[in-house]
Amino acid sequence: MTVELGHVTVVFAGQSESWAKWIDHQVRAAGRATTLVRWNPLRRPPTATALTDLLSAPGRILLVIDDWYERLGPERFEAWADALRQVMPEYRDRITAVSITARPLPVAVIALAPVELRGLRPEVARSRVLECAGVPEPGISVDLSRGPRFPDDPPEVWQAPRRNRRFIGRTELLEKAYGALSAAGDEGCAVALHGPGGIGKTQLALEYVHRFAGEYDIVWWVSAATRVTARQQFAELAPRLGLDDAGDLGATIKAVKRELDATARPWLLVLDGAGAPDRLSDLVPTGRGHVLITTHRADWAAHAETMAVPVFERRESVAFVGRRTERLTDLQAGRLAEAVEDMPLLLDQMAAWLDLNPTVPVNEYIRDIRDGKPDRFGVMASANYPESFQVAWAKLLNTLREGSEAAWQLLNLLVCFSPDVVPVRLLQTARHGDLPDGLADLVAEPSSWNTALRKLSEITSMRVEYEQGPRMDVQTVGTLRMHRLFHRYVRSVQSPRDAERYSAAARKVLVSADPRNANSAGNWARYAELIPHLEPAGVLDSADDDVRELALNCIEYLRMRGEYHDGWWLSRQAVDHWRAVSGDTDRSVLVAVHQLANMLRRLGRYAEAEEVGRETLRRLGAARNVLPIEVIRAKDGLGGTLMALGRYAEARALFEAAAVEAADALGGENVPRTLNIRSNLAVALGLQGHYTDSLVLHRKIFEARVDLLGDRNALTLNSALRTAWMLRLLGRYREALAIQGHNSRAHSQVLDRNHSQTLQAEHNLALCARRDGDIQFAQAMMRGVREKLLRRRGVVHPESLMVSCDYAMLLRQLDRMPQARELAETTAAHYAAQLGDTHPYAIGARDNIATVMRDMGETRAALTLSRRTTRQMEEAVGRDHPWAIGCAKNGVAALAAVGDTESAATLGRDAAERAARTLGETHVLTISLKAGLAIDLSELGEREEAEELHRDAVARLTELLGPDHQHTRYILERHRPYWDFEPQPI
Repeated sequence: MTVELGHVTVVFAGQSESWAKWIDHQVRAAGRATTLVRWNPLRRPPTATALTDLLSAPGRILLVIDDWYERLGPERFEAWADALRQVMPEYRDRITAVSITARPLPVAVIALAPVELRGLRPEVARSRVLECAGVPEPGISVDLSRGPRFPDDPPEVWQAPRRNRRFIGRTELLEKAYGALSAAGDEGCAVALHGPGGIGKTQLALEYVHRFAGEYDIVWWVSAATRVTARQQFAELAPRLGLDDAGDLGATIKAVKRELDATARPWLLVLDGAGAPDRLSDLVPTGRGHVLITTHRADWAAHAETMAVPVFERRESVAFVGRRTERLTDLQAGRLAEAVEDMPLLLDQMAAWLDLNPTVPVNEYIRDIRDGKPDRFGVMASANYPESFQVAWAKLLNTLREGSEAAWQLLNLLVCFSPDVVPVRLLQTARHGDLPDGLADLVAEPSSWNTALRKLSEITSMRVEYEQGPRMDVQTVGTLRMHRLFHRYVRSVQSPRDAERYSAAARKVLVSADPRNANSAGNWARYAELIPHLEPAGVLDSADDDVRELALNCIEYLRMRGEYHDGWWLSRQAVDHWRAVSGDTDRSVLVAVHQLANMLRRLGRYAEAEEVGRETLRRLGAARNVLPIEVIRAKDGLGGTLMALGRYAEARALFEAAAVEAADALGGENVPRTLNIRSNLAVALGLQGHYTDSLVLHRKIFEARVDLLGDRNALTLNSALRTAWMLRLLGRYREALAIQGHNSRAHSQVLDRNHSQTLQAEHNLALCARRDGDIQFAQAMMRGVREKLLRRRGVVHPESLMVSCDYAMLLRQLDRMPQARELAETTAAHYAAQLGDTHPYAIGARDNIATVMRDMGETRAALTLSRRTTRQMEEAVGRDHPWAIGCAKNGVAALAAVGDTESAATLGRDAAERAARTLGETHVLTISLKAGLAIDLSELGEREEAEELHRDAVARLTELLGPDHQHTRYILERHRPYWDFEPQPI
């Protein structure tokens, strides 16, 4: 036989692909030609001829030995071992082998004298590979960081369950998924593995993750069966990518997605157990990486390439059963597979049952599965599952009930939690009295506890993950995952008595784990852990005060994290369940209703929030013995909704009433709850245009909060921010700038730099700087704030729209008209879509467009739009509101621009009189209106009055702002004054 010694053929089973590629790269880097051959012993007859065909490849044959031999089953393995012994004499000089398994090697493999690669440093492993391949080492050093990563080195960022060493088969599906993802190149790709429960989708994805881990620098596994868990786990990737937690979960998720979209590092994201695409598609990045999804839904086809996962092929079933238990012949394994329709989950559980019950005749067991009835084994039949499945599970449950009371009790308790991540740690830290008799003692003894969990895992195919125990020499069960199909089945056959008993215990465990403070960021991970278990434990059906408090704390966590949709759903469920049992005025019902309105308001569903708020007040008014705080909370909540809707007078009336009632009920004006309501009242006064009254109240609240909370508390900082905001609106720019500069620095020190309140402080600092004449600083600051908000909140978030509206007019001042107009138009459109066409913010944003249009020479169109916005603003907030007067001021400029000076003068005089009534003679808006009137009167020949008005305007501005201020010089040089609409924070 002629041997082509220069060539090396690397032969491997599919699960060793990352090792094979690394070995192939090392040999090629040393200058030899190579061929990679994937070899699947399951798909070939175990004969010497099959091996001879494999060994006919040119050159040296290098076999990569892993633990594939354990997956063949005893009969098939012995047949292959015999085939290997037959061909070895002829090919011994061409065959070498490396071992990458830590398991003992069988005799047939030991004869190959494989070289061990596990546990070696990369450079040592490389030397051994080249020696095996008969390749001399190059004389120059090789950079091992280039090419595939050394397989023993995990990806830089890694989160995934342990590999399932019993996985077998599915080669074509794995290769198909790998091919689809790899073919996408730099465009990235998502593949969805879909099929019914129990078909093996999760195990297929898990094998893909471990088999191809060497291809990625970032691998992140997300349990996606519930939206809350999926979003929390996805956000946990942020610190691993060097990103800060933004506090707002949605903002953190967006930051992670942007990083994945931008990075050049290869990454793999797994969404396991995904439900409806519209609930999770916002977690799918669009960058060059890969997304692997497991789901029972085929409608992921709009978001990913879908691949149906079938049941096992019969030969895969036989091999799988053979690995799970040695009791069955291939014929018996085939009959068992036929009985359970080759369903992987059932095969796993049935084979485990047979292994744990060695005295039960195999053929009798298979006959029971095929022909029996579930009620023979003490379990009621269910129409939701095939009868063979029910019989198999019934026998399993019956075995547990009769053979291990502790395991039986434990299973009944575990199914009262979410199956995706059963909270094992919470059970271990639960109070003794929270657990059923017997389980409390089991949990208290670590060895017995771990033994019971392992036994339960073996027979029910639960996935167990271990972690370091309190003692360094003890590994304890950290997490446990139960298949959802089996979870649902066990719940369906529980007796009503057992269901209530174990659900009650589960609720006690969850209550004990409640940190009882959702406002603290340190507790957020715990609340994210608790939320998936609320529904299966029956929390929302409970009338217990502590259990309801747990649910309310979870709702508050969702509000704090910005998860308003999930908060809306959970608060609505709480209201529906609790109101039916406890009535309208129960405390927990009212708190849940308050949160429901909160969530609706934050989702922009203001009309629904108003309906909830009004209905709550109506119910409270009709009820007896209602606590004052409940009415106060309801008025305060409805007031917030009405402010968002632009109904400022009604909101103010509610806040005024609530503030008086809170002072009476809670012990004065300066207790924290009353101060919060008074702060809302101050905001409402500002929105009505009563700037002086708002400033006075904000200052009083600030002083009270300094005394009560200190000057570095977040609420105190917010009061200082509001004070500076009102000073700016009153035209006291220098005073506002001094306060806001200090306030912004304090925000950065006390709160996160990306906190919503910090960004609001920086936004106001930019506005103060602009009004004080530092236009370059203002532009840089506001641009930075806007970019942060767009990244973290998105384009249509209220905070983003507020800053975008102001930034558009700053761009106009910088003479960047096309950009200013585009941003002004998109902002106005978003406001109209979100709040309605007649909301003051939508009207004011359109008035800004008219100002830009006038500057761009579209004078007629600008006048038409200005007339419309002026009329609409007057209808929305009243003729004497500063916003209506400001629109009129721009209307004056629009009339003058088309040459209608007389109409401009008439409107300008009227607007100046209104401004003087509302804001006073010394306010900037009043002064600038009179300066504009002076320009128009001069054009009309009324020069004496014009000169008097001009001199008075310059004198007042000089006194207010100084002679060198940009606004003073602007008026002194007789430029036409203008007004910008600025949305106010609510």
